[in-house]
Amino acid sequence: MITRLSNYFLKTLREDPADAEVASHKLLVRAGYIRRQAPGVFGWLPLGLRVKAKLEQIIRDEMAAAGAHEGHFPAMLPREPYEATGRWEEYGDALFRLKDRHGADYLLAPTHEEAFTLMVKDIVSSYKDLPLSLYQIQDKYRDEARPRAGLLRGREFTMKDAYSFDVSDEGLAASYQRQRDAYERIFSRLGLEYVIVSADAGAMGGSRSEEFLLPIGIGEDTFVRSAGGYAANVEAYATPVPDPVPAEVIAGLPQPVVFDSPDTPTIDTLVAHTNAVLPREDGRAWRAADTLKCLVFAVTNLEGERSLVVIGVPGDRDADMKRVEVAFPGCEVEPATAADFEKHPGLVKGYIGPTLNGEAVLGLEGTTGIRFLLDPRVIDGTPWVTGANEHEKHVAHLVAGRDFTADGVADVATVRDGDPAPDGSGPIETARGMEIGHVFQLGRKYAEALGLKVLDENGKLVTVTMGSYGIGVTRIMAILAELHHDDRGLIWPAAVAPFDVHLVATGKDTAVYDIADSLASTLDAAGVDVLFDDRPKVSPGVKFGDAELLGVPRVVVVGRDAAEGFAEVWDRAAGTKDRVALADVPALFTGAAAQ
Repeated sequence: MITRLSNYFLKTLREDPADAEVASHKLLVRAGYIRRQAPGVFGWLPLGLRVKAKLEQIIRDEMAAAGAHEGHFPAMLPREPYEATGRWEEYGDALFRLKDRHGADYLLAPTHEEAFTLMVKDIVSSYKDLPLSLYQIQDKYRDEARPRAGLLRGREFTMKDAYSFDVSDEGLAASYQRQRDAYERIFSRLGLEYVIVSADAGAMGGSRSEEFLLPIGIGEDTFVRSAGGYAANVEAYATPVPDPVPAEVIAGLPQPVVFDSPDTPTIDTLVAHTNAVLPREDGRAWRAADTLKCLVFAVTNLEGERSLVVIGVPGDRDADMKRVEVAFPGCEVEPATAADFEKHPGLVKGYIGPTLNGEAVLGLEGTTGIRFLLDPRVIDGTPWVTGANEHEKHVAHLVAGRDFTADGVADVATVRDGDPAPDGSGPIETARGMEIGHVFQLGRKYAEALGLKVLDENGKLVTVTMGSYGIGVTRIMAILAELHHDDRGLIWPAAVAPFDVHLVATGKDTAVYDIADSLASTLDAAGVDVLFDDRPKVSPGVKFGDAELLGVPRVVVVGRDAAEGFAEVWDRAAGTKDRVALADVPALFTGAAAQ
């Protein structure tokens, strides 16, 4: 059926929306694909739904090829299953919670592991029914603190989430690989460059987690990769532990020296001052990496209990808050406040260190009783310049393992270009990316919590092992808009374009409209999806502007040359405009209809 703009529900805008920061947000609103309803919540207009449906069909094709079956679950779910798995609390403020008129608790689902698990539990009882893979394409909800960038980070978004169910770990590995392969096919069909990186599982849990990241400058994720093939998001990067320091080296290290250090508010000023007043015996200058920076964080657990933790990192590094959050799963973490320091006078702000006059200050066994964790680089036998726990004083030659100890390790420091890859494949480089897919080997976390068991071949009840696999449908639509546009508007890839051709009739001559109408009918009969701009009282300039803004990859203009048997064909991606005989136009699009 021909879609005619004269009665289509569409309104384009000439100006960017005031709250739009990125190109996709600006263009999808201006071109009439979406409209803002609330922060991070958008209404979908007919054009937007057409692109979204094409994206979803590609996903459905590849899910079917991977052996997955489609279902559909409600967005609103009861509290109890999420409480059983611990995620009612773990999600914290990110979860939309509500009550019904009877006071029962519900949530708007951020993911559906619990719902799928309980459905399979209700139906499947034997190993003979497994392996099983199910999926849905459904809206999800997360109460983002700062929804931004249109569809790239919203409070309501559409995902494809799939779940696999197997009896054995070997079966899970096979199901995981089938989904992983399907993701590669999906992203290849969409023409998306991707990097598969090791990732932290977060609140999802599980033994293996990988993200599909699209390298893009506006990405909110930092990932690292080496020329030798290592790739991980920054939260999952594991700092290599240095080789042990030989005992004879440790035996020859100087004893700690406390020295005055006034006016040293930064690591750089501390290093300069230390070089001036306490030169090293080996002749090398002190560096920022020789200092131990003690960072104080307040950690609030699921029960609402707030406590402090001190993390020692090399002074040439800071803490990466994403890595800090991973180090304390399920907790809220923030830098300690002035009120926190007032409650702990044993912490001399600006001069915090592990010891005071040789006595432990930090650590559960120290005088403060505050948990003390160290960067993996701070191994026994390494000497440091750090705070002396006295105002305007630091201590040099304080040796880990000899002069101070810690309660454990926290790998939270910033990751930099040139750091070594954990697998020995060379130095890493950092890049910005955006997550477009995530696959998890969940294992038995959800099945155990919700009692999903089946009889195995020996008649014994065994717990099912699971996988979870997500793709951000609406995010991918926004990413495609980010990647495919120019200064005039969108340029959709043919695989997801709302129409195969945008046919424009211009001028006031009714004969031109009749010729265009006949061409539209011919294209439609050939199976070509046609958007026909047949608006009689709209100027050619407005029509051309809309054709460029809407982003259908090829535009056919029937105008003043129609009487001579010619039309103008635009290829938006190539930037070309060709004069083509009207009789030859249908042949240009029969291939598009077959895609």
